[in-house]
Amino acid sequence: MAHDFPLFGDFSDPDAGSELTRSAVLAAVEARLLTTFGEPSGRAAVTFVGADRIEVLRFGPDADGLVRYATLGMAGAPMADPTSAVADPVRGPRAELVLTVRGGRDEVHRALAVFASTPQVEGLVVAPGGSLDLGSPLWTGAPFTSVLAAEPGGLVEDLELAEPAEPVRFLPLLPMTPNEAAFKRVQGAAALEERWLKHGTDLRDPERRGVPLD
Repeated sequence: MAHDFPLFGDFSDPDAGSELTRSAVLAAVEARLLTTFGEPSGRAAVTFVGADRIEVLRFGPDADGLVRYATLGMAGAPMADPTSAVADPVRGPRAELVLTVRGGRDEVHRALAVFASTPQVEGLVVAPGGSLDLGSPLWTGAPFTSVLAAEPGGLVEDLELAEPAEPVRFLPLLPMTPNEAAFKRVQGAAALEERWLKHGTDLRDPERRGVPLD
């Protein structure tokens, strides 16, 4: 695995002659992120053996001190149903991940790259209501080891692609403590989100305590 922060350069693909090549899709994804959040304040690049390069773009902090981290690379190919014998190179869900942290935690780019690579490495389809578990703190000292994928559309609009490809959806990630993750596995994502809402939980606070689950 290789990583760097920030990293700038030209990562263009010379074969980008179609709207649905990996490079063309990712160029459109990056354009949508820049239109939404403005110019990035940094970017990381992570490469795993046997998987395509994943970048993580950092935006902010904004006037409220919020820093957003967005993956770039996950949507380069559709996610394949793990029960399917042959992966469709065009059809299938596509997504990128967005995490918002007050004050920022740049070290989280490693965790985001791991999460974004799971469709390639593990054949996992990442969808709203699903969880991703790192098995260790999302960054040094973090009280969170996993994230919940929330519904898209509220932060970054879906990116329509040429047919028959499905649109790229930008999934917000909500950090979970180990106890919250265990509660979610038993009770479901909706029940956990109801607890967060009931207690007015600030999910962007990098040092928040776990919500009461009794």
